[in-house]
Amino acid sequence: MKVILFGATGMVGQGVLRECLLDAGVEQVLAVGRSAGGQRHAKLREILHDDFLDFTGIEAQLAGYDACFFCLGVSSLGMDEARYRQLTYDITLAAARTLSRLNPDMVFIYVTGQGTDSTERGRLMWARVKGKTENDLLKLPFKAAYMFRPAGIQPLHGIRSKTAWVQMIYVVAAPLLSLLKHVAPNYMTTTEQVGRAMIKVARDGYPKPVLESEDINRL
Repeated sequence: MKVILFGATGMVGQGVLRECLLDAGVEQVLAVGRSAGGQRHAKLREILHDDFLDFTGIEAQLAGYDACFFCLGVSSLGMDEARYRQLTYDITLAAARTLSRLNPDMVFIYVTGQGTDSTERGRLMWARVKGKTENDLLKLPFKAAYMFRPAGIQPLHGIRSKTAWVQMIYVVAAPLLSLLKHVAPNYMTTTEQVGRAMIKVARDGYPKPVLESEDINRL
């Protein structure tokens, strides 16, 4: 399986990349990002690209892949809806539309979040935008598309958030996260489990298009 990964330098993306590089069934990983991740591996290739609304200049390098793991995401904290929509919906759909045209047999997996609003009419701005993103991804002509909605995610294997205040929260809350993983598994998962589940779903499929933390952990 040949995989394209968006967001490889983020916390979730780091975990997904780790599992892809460890998995013997993943032949190649193409990481698309604005900055280099700093890793070197025989299976890993990187493309640095600035304009995530227009992939015309790198289209030739995006063809011939079996799966895309889309792990890009931003916090809506302090952001108005127009800007959050651009960074969430517009960027994701620009990539997905390009990939669905170039790779019609591709499986596309999008990391969204628990509480996403599929009706697109709820009170929470971020949930509405995420809901529309999910809905429109599911309409594209991929072989299949899956929405991963983890709740809390515990970073493992030295993986860190690039956002300083988020990383501080993870450091302080580490003992609590470990406890929650055992006492409330439906609301917690790990970067390792997310990565392993993505690979399995891309390879074998899943009975439903939206996966919550419980589904991720079961896989």
